[in-house]
Amino acid sequence: MDLKLKGKLALVTGSTAGIGKGVAKLLLQEGAIVVINGRRLEPLQEAAGELSAYGVCHMACGDLSTPEGAQAVIDAVDALGELDVFVGNMGAYKGTPFAEISDSEWEWMMNTNLYSQIRMCRHFLPQMLRRNCGRMVLVASECGVKPLTDMVHYSVSKTAVIGLARALAELTKGTKVAVNSLLPGLTWTENTAAYQTDRARREGKALDQAIREYFVNYEPTQLLQRITTVEEVASTIVYYCSEVAAATNGATIRAEGGLIRSI
Repeated sequence: MDLKLKGKLALVTGSTAGIGKGVAKLLLQEGAIVVINGRRLEPLQEAAGELSAYGVCHMACGDLSTPEGAQAVIDAVDALGELDVFVGNMGAYKGTPFAEISDSEWEWMMNTNLYSQIRMCRHFLPQMLRRNCGRMVLVASECGVKPLTDMVHYSVSKTAVIGLARALAELTKGTKVAVNSLLPGLTWTENTAAYQTDRARREGKALDQAIREYFVNYEPTQLLQRITTVEEVASTIVYYCSEVAAATNGATIRAEGGLIRSI
């Protein structure tokens, strides 16, 4: 299937590793011109060097949780042209008991997961509306609709991202611009691999056994009963970045293996 992404300018935030890097790779393979983003220059350069094997890859270094970092990224993208595709993937998570989450930790979480999205959309969505074309996919989490009690601030921030995407989609009514949110579940990223491997070691179990028991004990409603791959989540995101998915707008798209038990 031709996703009609050839020559499109795309920005993927938080794309030096994990899902964001996977999305950047697939967009490049579809012929898009991709701007990758990270907070630190060295890992950004390393990722760009690797991804450049698949197409035209640019860098935009900046911490989107700060106004200054967001502006640096905006300036880097604007210098290349008008943006066609935005994938808001930057984010962070931390497990902290609710009563111990300080104001400063709440602010950090919301700045990283929510305001990073707001700053990019506030600049690029009006451009897309003016040109009457464009796609935005804001990466939230299944925790946004199935909150975790040991990560309340993370869950709340992702619920807010879902609300943001729907609200922005309302602004696109009658246009050829679409804004959707995507809910990944547990995905086999570098961080997940390190955590699960360490957990298996601490429990004295083989990795496969530890993962099977994880789903039995902690995520019994997940239908796949395995960890999704970066490629599986990334391919879903890239589809919704395309004109082929024009009938979908304002949606909360699930890519969490059936974990959320609802219709």
